Amino acid sequence: MSTIIQPEKTIKIFDTTLRDGEQSPGCSMTLKEKIDMARQLEKMKVDIIEAGFAIASPGDFESVQTIAKELKETSVASLARALEKDIDTAWEAVKYAKRPRIHTFIATSDIHMQYKLKMDPEAVLERAVAMVKYAKRYCEDIEFSAEDATRSNPEFLHRIFEAVIKAGATTLNVPDTVGYTTPMEYSSLISGIREKVDGIHKVDISVHCHNDLGLAVANSLAAVKAGATQVECTVNGIGERAGNAALEEIAMGLATRYDYYGIKTGIDTTQIARSSKLLTAITGVSVQPNKAIVGANAFAHESGIHQHGMLANASTYEIMTPESVGLRTNAMVLGKHSGRHAFEDRLKTLGYELSKEEINRAFDDFKMLADKKKTVDDRDIEALLQDDVMNLEEHNKYKLQRFIINSGNTITSTATIALEIEGKVFEEVSAGDGPVDASYKAVEKMIKTGATLEDYKIQSITEAEDAQGEAVVKLKKGSRAVTGRGLSTDIIEASILAYLNAAQKLESISDEPPIRVIS
Repeated sequence: MSTIIQPEKTIKIFDTTLRDGEQSPGCSMTLKEKIDMARQLEKMKVDIIEAGFAIASPGDFESVQTIAKELKETSVASLARALEKDIDTAWEAVKYAKRPRIHTFIATSDIHMQYKLKMDPEAVLERAVAMVKYAKRYCEDIEFSAEDATRSNPEFLHRIFEAVIKAGATTLNVPDTVGYTTPMEYSSLISGIREKVDGIHKVDISVHCHNDLGLAVANSLAAVKAGATQVECTVNGIGERAGNAALEEIAMGLATRYDYYGIKTGIDTTQIARSSKLLTAITGVSVQPNKAIVGANAFAHESGIHQHGMLANASTYEIMTPESVGLRTNAMVLGKHSGRHAFEDRLKTLGYELSKEEINRAFDDFKMLADKKKTVDDRDIEALLQDDVMNLEEHNKYKLQRFIINSGNTITSTATIALEIEGKVFEEVSAGDGPVDASYKAVEKMIKTGATLEDYKIQSITEAEDAQGEAVVKLKKGSRAVTGRGLSTDIIEASILAYLNAAQKLESISDEPPIRVIS
């Protein structure tokens, strides 16, 4: 008797960090940061990257188009409302991609149709079909989203899905736009779509869950179990309001519980930690220590009972290994006597593939840091590399030359700051409420951003008194809000660098507020 081998079930991972994720307050990214993040997502082997909402602003269009040209393998999608001008613009942005996708949407719930669209259901259905057909003239891969699907009438949802399949849609998205549904309800909705929509087995069923009730990942996994073949998610779960389903939790949930789901993704899970850290470095938004998969405490065991079990057998309290998500343990530390060969070997072990020029710059930064610290561990190296990736110094219009601080609890703090601005050196002195405030006031005298300091925080990269400090500032001017980052063993220097980094970003972001959508 011959054995029939069943094909392995896989689902697609659709990453919307650069579109839905960037809509999180304070998570705006520059063009270069979006490209760096897109490259990392491709390295992690996501199937589709939603690079943005092309018609939202000239900056969004440029970023989608640049990413489409840049990526080598991953599909690149742009969101578009069910309007001809949106679809035209989306195509102009993604047409250079190796695998372009147009993602168009329209609301289908009664509340959205009545109060937002002011259209009756038949008009919505007619518009959806017409716009899918219109998009189909441009490319083969068309995704259609029924906005607020989980609060829509299931019968109407079935009708509109059946109609857009006939019109040429290749993926149907069933978004839980406001994070309203529960796992059992969502599973039932997906099962109903699979059973009652004619032609559904020709297309992918996608799910896009928001986390308003803390159920985005649970709902997504329930939908996968019910037959969804694509999951839309973001790194670190960033996104509107309470965020989206977290990519790392979806990927590791399916990988760790393959015995239950029997479904795989194409994600290279060893790139998860780096993707999370890169996004944090770009946005300045850290994950909480107890965040699943990528939190600082995700693999920490402090309880004596847990530690005893871990020493006996790691699987007693660890259902996945740190290495499986790209974290390394018990790594040798480097110091000022470590040579170039050891440094390059560490970069390779960490999974970095850098050009000769990038290695030279990173090694120079490493040697400077090693002169200030006894030991340099992997977290220090990764922080340096993220610093280089963001080019905080080299391509910044503003370069810190020197600073002198006078501060104490019995005197008014003063700061003397010298900056190089487009080849000329300027120096200013200012007093302030503490050394950081004084430094920022002195800097403002020279660069005159006119921005408001919305947030400031400092944290250490590693332990001990010689740790590097990472400063993050958020500046806001009009509709523009940006996050800057600075790194140094001197926290005042890190703070000044973060402010200068944010000031540079302010100049690269348009004053015109982008069109924002929730899907």
